[in-house]
Amino acid sequence: MMERTPIIEIRGAKKRYTMGDVVVHALNGVDLTIRENDYVAIMGPSGSGKSTLMNIIGCLDRPTEGGYRLRSQPVENLDDDELSHARNREIGFIFQSFHLLPQMNVLQNVELPMVYAGMAAAERHRRATASIARVGLGDRAHHLPNELSGGQRQRVAIARALVNGPALLLADEPTGNLDSKTGREIMAVFEELHEAGNTIVLVTHDTDVSHHAERVIHLRDGVIEREEAVGDRTIARRPPAATA
Repeated sequence: MMERTPIIEIRGAKKRYTMGDVVVHALNGVDLTIRENDYVAIMGPSGSGKSTLMNIIGCLDRPTEGGYRLRSQPVENLDDDELSHARNREIGFIFQSFHLLPQMNVLQNVELPMVYAGMAAAERHRRATASIARVGLGDRAHHLPNELSGGQRQRVAIARALVNGPALLLADEPTGNLDSKTGREIMAVFEELHEAGNTIVLVTHDTDVSHHAERVIHLRDGVIEREEAVGDRTIARRPPAATA
């Protein structure tokens, strides 16, 4: 069977922050590969480095040391404009708090990434309409966010993340603001997207949510402590990296 193409390749990633006289080592040497159609969950306690790793994967931050390739393109040294372009074209973000603009209707919110990309209005409308239908909200396209339930708003956020055909969907606690029933419905949407060929990385503290993924990565103290496959079968354990 042909090996799937890497989407994300991170090698030796370290991230340091200076807070007054204290240097915080948020990441201490992370190696991570995400391939086409992977479904990966990242977990870890507070301070483990999972938010820092998510920000680097999402081109919201750069590693202090180490390499990061997105679709084989080195991105760690890109300038701010180049990083913004990579985010908009290659990564679809889904956040816990939805991040919808309240004065815009569903269609307008979903069109936003294409507005930033400079796409023509007719093509924006066509793509947004198709993406909204894909998440089951075709009859809500002209509703405002405050006219929708929490689950519907998260579906809008998913439609917006999908609309540019990104290489990767990156979800940060996607069920964190939802009740358990609605959360299960949203995770069913992610399963459908994965079955359709999308590559998904989600960051969560919820074990039930993480076990929807095919692979769970556990971070602690800025390193990958272990990885497991669905069903709690440990597939890799990594020795702690030396702190710089």
